[in-house]
Amino acid sequence: MGDTFPKFKAAAIQAAPVFLDREATMEKACRLIEEAASGGASLIAFPEVYIPAYPYWNRLDNPYRGRKYFRELVKNAVEVPGPSTERLCQFARKAGVYVVMGINEKVPETLGTLYNTNLLIDQQGKILGAHRKLVPTFIEKITWGGGDGHTLKVYDTDCGKLGMLNCGENTNSLARFALIAQGEQVHVANYPGMPVGDESRYDIRHAIEIRSAAHAFEGKLFNVVSCSIFSKEMAELLGDTEEKRRMVNKGSNGLTAIYGPDGKCLAGPLDPNQEGMVIAEIDIEQIIEQKLQHDIAGHYNRFDVLSLNLNRRPQRAIWEMHAGEDRGFGERKEIEEVKSLLEGLAEKVRVFSSEK
Repeated sequence: MGDTFPKFKAAAIQAAPVFLDREATMEKACRLIEEAASGGASLIAFPEVYIPAYPYWNRLDNPYRGRKYFRELVKNAVEVPGPSTERLCQFARKAGVYVVMGINEKVPETLGTLYNTNLLIDQQGKILGAHRKLVPTFIEKITWGGGDGHTLKVYDTDCGKLGMLNCGENTNSLARFALIAQGEQVHVANYPGMPVGDESRYDIRHAIEIRSAAHAFEGKLFNVVSCSIFSKEMAELLGDTEEKRRMVNKGSNGLTAIYGPDGKCLAGPLDPNQEGMVIAEIDIEQIIEQKLQHDIAGHYNRFDVLSLNLNRRPQRAIWEMHAGEDRGFGERKEIEEVKSLLEGLAEKVRVFSSEK
């Protein structure tokens, strides 16, 4: 009979948040979790920074005039763990599902820095991990700090080996390869919906389609893609001048869909202005035949020629060390990892020297 592999349904949510309102957006998210679970989904993916919103104002105006919105964003951001994550965990546990939720993450050390974070919760309501976007894209650098390599992980779940990236970092070939090389089988990619207007030069729908199909095909994996909606309520609030109204009054653009390991679309896309969800059946066993052709983390590569270094050391403002005390915070493990890395590099130098 041999081994068996996960087979389940995944749902990608397409919805607008209740703009800059953490509690109201949280309640809406919990209703959507229940709805997707009732449709048979075991994995439910939400848009980028769904709670409490994407910082659209920085794309529309002088960033100094957007400070009032940033203040509200910080006040409605999510601590991990905290009361908001506990609410999500309760609903994941109640529904018996995995949830990937995009949040604006705040940390207790500072009120000035937020992170664009994807939160992974399992069906027991436990937080398995939180991935912070490595490099905020373009104007996003005004809003978010950058993540680090210790969150660039693939998680073993009942739905297979799951990884996640936020929006534009799905363009980063090295970040994607880092997940593929860890055995990724199911990928979650999430995005904001973007306003359509006369000033628009970037077709996010087209960009998402390219990225999503490419990662599914290259990694021979399933890609669950969730996109938000730029709603009429947001347009009315942010479109407070004639120029900005022209930039936001033509609706939302984005793409929500699910792709298979051959790069073909299994479900979706939805109308970018309509809330809803796409659900598709994921059969991990289908990956096997696709990997026979190209396995870029295995037989279809030459790691003596090409390889990737991944630095998992967390970024911290301060590293405290006291004489006679345990280093703590996993620092012993980090030292072992650095030691292993240095030994590996030394071996490469010895091999290179002997070949010369």
